[in-house]
Amino acid sequence: MDMRALPDVTSDIDTETPSTLQWVGMEDIAVPITINTQDGNPQAVGAKASVYVSLEQPDVKGIHMSRLHALINQLAEQDFNKKTVSELLDTMISSQGHLGHAAKIALSFDLLLKKQALLSGESGYQSYPVTVNAEKKPQGLSCEFEITIPYSSTCPCSASLARQLYADAVNEEFSGSSIDKSNLLEWIQSPAGSIATPHSQRSYAYIRLSFANNEWPSLSSLIFQLEEIIRTPVQTAVKRVDEQEFARLNAENLMFCEDAARQIKFALEQMRFVENYWFRVEHQESLHAHNAVVIDQKWSNGKVE
Repeated sequence: MDMRALPDVTSDIDTETPSTLQWVGMEDIAVPITINTQDGNPQAVGAKASVYVSLEQPDVKGIHMSRLHALINQLAEQDFNKKTVSELLDTMISSQGHLGHAAKIALSFDLLLKKQALLSGESGYQSYPVTVNAEKKPQGLSCEFEITIPYSSTCPCSASLARQLYADAVNEEFSGSSIDKSNLLEWIQSPAGSIATPHSQRSYAYIRLSFANNEWPSLSSLIFQLEEIIRTPVQTAVKRVDEQEFARLNAENLMFCEDAARQIKFALEQMRFVENYWFRVEHQESLHAHNAVVIDQKWSNGKVE
């Protein structure tokens, strides 16, 4: 085998235009990671990793990307948690020699969680898009979770208008001064009793939580906690009793996007492990061709989206 030394442009040749660069790296590297779910069992998921280091030596032509790729592969052999990610970032920095003092990683994946139906005992699986961002600088470690929660929202205005139509129909059908209860119940459950229904829509809460250097919460527990806050998350396997209960929950929790946003904001303010947050609530209207949206945030360093 020819053992000649191969040229190394990155190390042997200086750049023609000296300058520092904030982040240099690679995006969308495929890597499996293992996450503990709500039942305590590990779940292997396919993730896409984007990794970067700072290039703080102005004369150096480039970073050692192959070293970063080799380090990312080690995630496949470890449990995915704050300690693992923090140590990985330290190793990414040291792998570059003296080129810089900062590193960051973004891992995007779909977390598959088992959910129970509302009443019947049925169960199914739901996929949640998640991105974990972590950054290590001389000042310390900072971490973020980005989570998407789908849910159902029923318009309060539409519900009010539907009730008015229903009251008008009852008044017209039963014009006397008194109503026979059995006749009323029979009419309500007949096709004639379907007067109007309020419009509902598939809705989404896109939530970004910053933990600084606080401990990470369980991802599955956090997702289910957020669903409890919203109260009408989408379901998986259902029977008719579950669908009826879902209709009841929607009627009990009528909401504009402002209502959903305020519920989420109040809950996030109470989470002690959350240093900062950003969220976007999006109700994909069934009445209009446009969507209703709320964006809010708490970002102590002045970050604006």
